[in-house]
Amino acid sequence: MLYSYFKSPIHHHIHEYESIKIAVWVPVGAIVSYYFNQIFGLGPVMGAALTGTLASFIPNINKESGYLPHLPAAVYCGAFVGMSSAQVAHGFSFILTASVFTAIFLIISKSLLNGIGGKLGTLAFLGVSMTYLLLYLFK
Repeated sequence: MLYSYFKSPIHHHIHEYESIKIAVWVPVGAIVSYYFNQIFGLGPVMGAALTGTLASFIPNINKESGYLPHLPAAVYCGAFVGMSSAQVAHGFSFILTASVFTAIFLIISKSLLNGIGGKLGTLAFLGVSMTYLLLYLFK
């Protein structure tokens, strides 16, 4: 772990931001995953897995594109939002709001936590938690 700490590129001196054109796909992944999870009854794991699998084929649409290879990660980040339980997420409006927060966190954290596993799930957790907190405070 000590070797990885000194040799991994997780320390950044310049803060970069993810493109908004990529982050807008987070709500798409969240809605699709939530739809598979709740409406089709596949469950959270299968819903997110199916969403991630479908998103993995997006770069094959145009192999020369510089934009499409970045989309699967954003869609999969949204899929983690869509894994939310019906007891926490009370419908598509909750999922849409949580995914917008998650997209904002994705934009801000482009150069943070690189090389560390769980970044997309952590961002989704933050988005869902922020939305739940706001609903709790203002209800």
